[in-house]
Amino acid sequence: MGKCTFKGGVHPFDGKEFSKDKPIKELFPEGDMVYPLSQHIGAPAVPVVAKGDYVLAGQLIAEAGGFVSANIHSSVSGTVKAIEPRTLATGGMCNSIIIENDGEYKEVEYVPKKLEELTRDEIRERIKAAGVVGMGGAGFPTNVKLTPKNPEAIDYIIVNGAECEPYLTSDYRRMLEESDKLVKGLKIALSLFDNAKGIFAIEDNKPEAIKIMQEKVAGEPDIQVKVLKTKYPQGGERSLIYATTGRSINSSMLPADAGCIVHNIDTIFSIYMAVIEGKPLTKRIVTVTGDGIKNPGNFYVWLGMNYRQLIEAAGGLVGEPEKFISGGPMMGFAMYSLDVPVVKGSSSLLVFKEDVVSKIESSACIRCGKCGEACPEHLLPAKLAGFASKNNEEGFVKFDGMECVMCGSCSYICPAKRPLAQQIKAMRSTVLANRRKK
Repeated sequence: MGKCTFKGGVHPFDGKEFSKDKPIKELFPEGDMVYPLSQHIGAPAVPVVAKGDYVLAGQLIAEAGGFVSANIHSSVSGTVKAIEPRTLATGGMCNSIIIENDGEYKEVEYVPKKLEELTRDEIRERIKAAGVVGMGGAGFPTNVKLTPKNPEAIDYIIVNGAECEPYLTSDYRRMLEESDKLVKGLKIALSLFDNAKGIFAIEDNKPEAIKIMQEKVAGEPDIQVKVLKTKYPQGGERSLIYATTGRSINSSMLPADAGCIVHNIDTIFSIYMAVIEGKPLTKRIVTVTGDGIKNPGNFYVWLGMNYRQLIEAAGGLVGEPEKFISGGPMMGFAMYSLDVPVVKGSSSLLVFKEDVVSKIESSACIRCGKCGEACPEHLLPAKLAGFASKNNEEGFVKFDGMECVMCGSCSYICPAKRPLAQQIKAMRSTVLANRRKK
């Protein structure tokens, strides 16, 4: 049987050997905890605590500020010190709740349930109450994603176990160590729809994960494991849907329009924790890795803790690294400060001895066409970057620039080392901003 894939993509060095064999290690935080009110797509959460309040681990501290928004809970017990703007890993500022961790981790009382005891509305409400969002980086509220306009049209719930970004291994470790809960999480999601089948989609560079997940779903007639060809961006939503179902979507569509819902591995785990164990989203796995870190590993991290503690937990730095990245090297954010909090979408901290990218010098386009071959959306990146450099919005839109998924494959493959993805991304932002003005 052939491996599922898509046309286009690139094969960067995956770097997973640094941390893939390191079991998940629980990491207890120290000092103040910072909870930004925007850890999701949509309206910021609204604080329900005030300075001086004492809170418990698992307690609601900010509630969803709208339909597309998400609750936020404290991961520790302690006292609210302030509600003030703090810096995020992306470099932006966000109003945040600061809690002084008392180190006692006193928790609220959780209410476990059995799946058969709950109605579909109750399942969605427990997911909403727990503040579960897409944890692959998008941060879309999960209860909203699981409430499509036409639930009867949903044919597939796809669990993204591709983890195609280089260096990241948190999803891989979750599949190895907590596969039972992942299967239960998917069964919960499937229970919300009459016609849906489940798919665990895993790249073929993870044979151990494929084997264990196949064993776990062997007795589940509505769930299967699909093996993907290892290629970036195989885990991108559009690429994943096409590879596993043969269906296509574009920028004007949602996955639900193609009968699909896509969830990240950690999101599916969080669905299980919310619905069955009654626990809110207060922790996640973070991969700390790269040639600039002494002991790379995968850590079970309390949300709100400082990134510097991740460095300490991984044995400290090797020399004086030049590059720190939150997320993957292809789509993550370069960091100028480590004094930022871990949030729901924090998948990894990458540390590199050398900042290779900033030292690259670009040259003129040689019209080789490699960027077009690599583009998973079958665009012409060199042409779109040309429109962007001239601020030609009409030409950019005409040649489908808004279909770019910002994966960075074009910049990676370009022999002239042109910043194609960066130029296209900037132009997309301009187009969207101008549309909002109209």
